[in-house]
Amino acid sequence: MKLWPVVTGVAIALTLVACKSPTPPKGVQPITNFDASRYLGKWYEIARLENRFERGMQQVTATYGKRSDGGISVLNRGYDPVKRKWSESEGKAYYTGEPTTAALKVSFFGPFYGGYNVIKLDDDYQYALVSGPDRDYLWILSRTPTIPDAVKQDYLNTARSLGFRVDELIWVKQ
Repeated sequence: MKLWPVVTGVAIALTLVACKSPTPPKGVQPITNFDASRYLGKWYEIARLENRFERGMQQVTATYGKRSDGGISVLNRGYDPVKRKWSESEGKAYYTGEPTTAALKVSFFGPFYGGYNVIKLDDDYQYALVSGPDRDYLWILSRTPTIPDAVKQDYLNTARSLGFRVDELIWVKQ
């Protein structure tokens, strides 16, 4: 039996699954007048739609920095209470268009990129609503481990109006 066609088929299928489009979901617009230098630094994950790479994680943070090639470095960190250990994942992000529009493609492994779209951001760069390439990925981020109820409701209302399943958000223990 020849395995080469099977191996090739599996590799192509995995590539197609792993390589999600970096564009935002239909009807979702990344913010404009984005200033990456103000966005850099540490963010706490307040809430997320559960996903396979963060499943069960607590105390999740994302730290963004400037890369020498014009991109943005990404360091995601979280605690797995079942395994009782910290996990880190380093990645890189690049703008998909103008750097004043908060639409990026991010990669944590190889040539595979997914979308990272800031779709709501307060004027002081303290709270952010981020979507992935489809409505299965959504995060509420904050510069502090908690957010005021008014901000929480405002961001939930925005996400709901854009068709995200806010009733399925996981509220991250910080």
